[in-house]
Amino acid sequence: MKKIIVAIDGHSSTGKSTMAKALAKYAGYIYVDTGAMYRAVALFAERNGWITDTEINENELKKHLGEIKISFKPNDKGEQDTYLNGENVEKEIRTLEIGNVASRVSAIGFVRRELVRQQQLMGIEKGIVMDGRDIGTVVFPNAELKVFVTGSPEVRARRRHLELIEKGEEADLEAVLANVKERDERDSNRKESPLRKADDAIVIDNTHLNMEEQNEMLRTLFHEKTL
Repeated sequence: MKKIIVAIDGHSSTGKSTMAKALAKYAGYIYVDTGAMYRAVALFAERNGWITDTEINENELKKHLGEIKISFKPNDKGEQDTYLNGENVEKEIRTLEIGNVASRVSAIGFVRRELVRQQQLMGIEKGIVMDGRDIGTVVFPNAELKVFVTGSPEVRARRRHLELIEKGEEADLEAVLANVKERDERDSNRKESPLRKADDAIVIDNTHLNMEEQNEMLRTLFHEKTL
């Protein structure tokens, strides 16, 4: 069975990462959560006081970007945690606040170019599943399998709200829905690598799909490309 690159793009809170992790585990591939990389940069910037409600201190972020080292390591549950300069920040980067900051940070050209460079290096030997916003269009435009995941904003907001509640965080459903719509707008209209479906990507609308149904669809597409 030949090794391929699987590029999974789509809107926020569609479960892209969960789908990508499941496929990587099924195929014995390496999984890379590019969203976590942008969240880690966002956390670094926030901790250094470079983020306000209205602007980002891009000069300071650019000056110190080389200090940011992002890595992934499995935890005792067999899941992948994100490390920022050697610190496990998996919990810190999954908040709604950092997710919103990450969406803003990801629109900065020099940040995207640096992380895209790192991501492309990860895929040189193939056998990788990567999810994000621009994997099939910018990072790996020649990926053998490209998937674009979408779903209604209302359903995505309910899923995200439930996820936050299960983590013990306070969350208002209307606020989550507003955040989902805001991120859709920002991701789709930014100048640097906007979110869009690659011409040869296969759309999975999981508005009315459960996890097993969408995973089965993805496995079927994977086998069609590798057999």
